[in-house]
Amino acid sequence: MSIIKRPPPVIANPFQPIIEEHKAQIGQYMELVHPLDSKGRYLHFDEWRFRFPKGLDAALAWSVIKFSRVSQLTPAIVLGDPAQTCQYMYTPAMHLAVSKCDQHTTTAQLEWMCSKIGEGKHLQYLLNDLVEDEAISSSQLEGAATTTKAAKDLLKRNKGPRSADEKMIIGNYKMMNYAWENRDKDLTEDLITELHKIGVEGIDDDKYHPGTFKNSDDVVVGDNGQIVHQPPPVAGLHGRIVALCEWINKDHTDALSKDYMHPLIKAIILHFAIGYEHPFHDGNGRVARSLFYWFMFKKGFSGFRYIAISTLLKKAQIQYGKSYLYTETDNMDLTYFLDYQCRVVARAISKFNSTYEKTAESIMKFNAFLFQSGLYAKISEKQRIILNVAKQGVASEFTITNVKENLRCAYNTAANALNGLVELGIFRKEKFKNEWVYSMYDSEKIMKTWKS
Repeated sequence: MSIIKRPPPVIANPFQPIIEEHKAQIGQYMELVHPLDSKGRYLHFDEWRFRFPKGLDAALAWSVIKFSRVSQLTPAIVLGDPAQTCQYMYTPAMHLAVSKCDQHTTTAQLEWMCSKIGEGKHLQYLLNDLVEDEAISSSQLEGAATTTKAAKDLLKRNKGPRSADEKMIIGNYKMMNYAWENRDKDLTEDLITELHKIGVEGIDDDKYHPGTFKNSDDVVVGDNGQIVHQPPPVAGLHGRIVALCEWINKDHTDALSKDYMHPLIKAIILHFAIGYEHPFHDGNGRVARSLFYWFMFKKGFSGFRYIAISTLLKKAQIQYGKSYLYTETDNMDLTYFLDYQCRVVARAISKFNSTYEKTAESIMKFNAFLFQSGLYAKISEKQRIILNVAKQGVASEFTITNVKENLRCAYNTAANALNGLVELGIFRKEKFKNEWVYSMYDSEKIMKTWKS
């Protein structure tokens, strides 16, 4: 990531020199009196400097934009040492992401989605698969060198990790589960350190120091040998984390209060705060992202258990890093980080909805085939679920153990379901070490066989 261009000093009253020294260009300067550009983007100087009209004074033009932003900024949280008040304003991307959260990710919405399909366990099997995606992509974002397929295989078969990368994936998976299981708790220093311990213990304890805050100022964020972020001093870290916890635990959901803040916005600020403070020797990014999820779970947005934000962050790691630096280099204006994260969240929710729609359509089509072929009467509900999952490609291989866990049934029930599909000529089974692995024959071949 290249070093970003810091904004020039802001001129307190830019209009006076514009009127006195740039009369011929007053119109062009006045067109900049808006916090967003013509495409609705909240640009940092690093990006904006390539886009402003030629012939204008960059410092004056930037000061005009900053003038239009200052009046719309809302104080959010105090971070760092020396303490700085972080502020933000709502952008179109933030409004869109908040709307999508409210419409598509609440617990009530998930229940409706299941009822719409008619057989909720079909969707639940799909959702259980999606739980793994954030743990895997978050690990890959941190540098884990493994394919998504190999990572899913690792988690589905409950294999023991053989490398640091595999340990990282399992650790992240445990972190996500811990965040879900502890969603009703308040945020405390102990919860944060326990989350870190669960996520990194056993990977390289001398490097990570599981569950322990750093004890020196040597921990920095670097890129290609250059320091891009120097976290606040370790002195006072404990007090700052306690203050952060108190702020998170405070209720900001009173819509009639001037302090109202949507949970999504607050969760993203928590994500930023942990990344900015960098309280651990290593693994800070993983903890920051898992705490984002923890807060969304806490506030009733359980759909986020199945929405992998890191999948999209992984595709644009440079922009993810810059969104931190844009805030830090422009008077702790959180809008940059919030806007970027909200764009990612909105896309992730859209992807989740698209997956659901395809799932619903596929289930209806496949069930129609099962009825028409006469196969429907020959198989159990659990076998229909397994067939639907296999047909959609959610999972290509099945074991008795993972079917038992996904369908929450007895081991023998899962074994009978899979072996029954083998007897019907729909599935094959092969011995892999000490475990039977089941997979479906080509669906077109199955349909052709049962239609004939």
